Amino acid sequence: MWERIPLRTRIYIILTALVMISLIGGVVTVWYTYRLEGLLTQVIDRHVAAYQAAEALETALVNQKGFVSYYFLDGDPDWLRQLGKYRQVFEERLEESRTLINSQRQKEIIDRIESRYRDYTAAKDRVIALYKAGNREQGSRLHREVRESFFEILDLCRRYKSLNTQRIAEARSHSYSEASRLRMIAVTGMFTAFFLGLLLAFVLAHQILGPVRRLAAEAGREGGDPLPSRDEVQNLSRSVRGLIEEYDHTHSELEKSRETLLQAEKMVLVGKLAAGVAHSIRNPLTSVSMRLFSLGRTLQLEGPQKEDFDVIAEETRHIDTIVQNFLEFSRRPKLRPQLVNPSDLVDMTLQLLHHRLKSYEVDIRVERDVTPLPLIHADPEQLKEVLVNLIVNACEAMGRGGAIVIREDAPEQPKAGRIVRIRVVDNGPGIPEALQDRILQPFFTTKDEGTGLGLSIATRILEEHGGFLGVESKEGEGTTFTVILPLGDIIHE
Repeated sequence: MWERIPLRTRIYIILTALVMISLIGGVVTVWYTYRLEGLLTQVIDRHVAAYQAAEALETALVNQKGFVSYYFLDGDPDWLRQLGKYRQVFEERLEESRTLINSQRQKEIIDRIESRYRDYTAAKDRVIALYKAGNREQGSRLHREVRESFFEILDLCRRYKSLNTQRIAEARSHSYSEASRLRMIAVTGMFTAFFLGLLLAFVLAHQILGPVRRLAAEAGREGGDPLPSRDEVQNLSRSVRGLIEEYDHTHSELEKSRETLLQAEKMVLVGKLAAGVAHSIRNPLTSVSMRLFSLGRTLQLEGPQKEDFDVIAEETRHIDTIVQNFLEFSRRPKLRPQLVNPSDLVDMTLQLLHHRLKSYEVDIRVERDVTPLPLIHADPEQLKEVLVNLIVNACEAMGRGGAIVIREDAPEQPKAGRIVRIRVVDNGPGIPEALQDRILQPFFTTKDEGTGLGLSIATRILEEHGGFLGVESKEGEGTTFTVILPLGDIIHE
């Protein structure tokens, strides 16, 4: 019957039995601890308190002895006042004992004590009255009779105390019995768990480790290498781990080769495209720049015409810079650092893009502290190229009627120290989360006519300055590009 059960089911049955025994043992243990706690509470709160009350009741009765005799001897009324005080104490102890009654037998004894005590105090009061009236002989005779009642009440108090002592002993014996039963249950659970553990070990050794041993031996013979240890599971695990590592290594090498091939193809495309740009754009652009320079020296322009002419000349130089960056994308950019103010670069970039921003109907705002950003060593032309890329990308993403906010600050970073931070925030459609990791890669673009080089060039420029470009975007809520630049000297010059 047992052999017909599947191996997995047998292991599950044994493990379930072990878990159930552990849970039952734990529940029983917790239940017995609460039960023992209840017994101890009963002993302490009820039986011990009742015993203490019985002892106090006996003491209060004994303290009443002798006061009437002393009054008989010297007639001092203070003895009677002390007698009244101890009578009150006895009444209080009697009432306390009544509240701690746990059985009918205790109630009967307390009732008898109370009844006898009432008779005793009444007779004692008659003795006192006879002494006060001067009838000492009759009072003394009645006093001797009353002493018998006193000892009878004292005997009842001692019986009540003995009864409570017996109840405490019974509770202690019961707690010992419960503790012994708990130990027996614990020992039974331990032996049962031990037996099930042996059974599980037998199943694992003969029906799992045996086949694994044979499989490891076969794998060792096939591989031609002896088994490195006598641990079959370890040998098999090492073999499987080796296969996984070999697969991962091969897969990683294939991915690297694929990425290298794609990058090489992109670089070839860049080279071809750069050659075409150099012959098709650079020469006419140089001619336009020279003509503008010549016109600038001969024309006498004022006001808006002078401003338009300056913008045209600056934009022409900007186009030349873009072409130069495009041609040099595949090699490290050469920085020409100088001491510049990033806030001035932001203002100059906005002035260059004034007409373009106006054509897009973009509302742009700069938020900076009262003082400009601190000076840094950087290439102003390349940083302007970064800002132009970010602002133009924002305009194209928003379309017409958007809003751009440029925020400047120089916070202190825990690891990097003080930095310059420029954030370009737009209210456009945002970037889908699936594309955010790819937008800074070369040649990736979502535009129909884009080259995919703008953000990648900006990233490389900032990295050469020792900084980086960060992107935060939520689809439908706009995008924030963050330019981070260190205040220290740049490394690459």
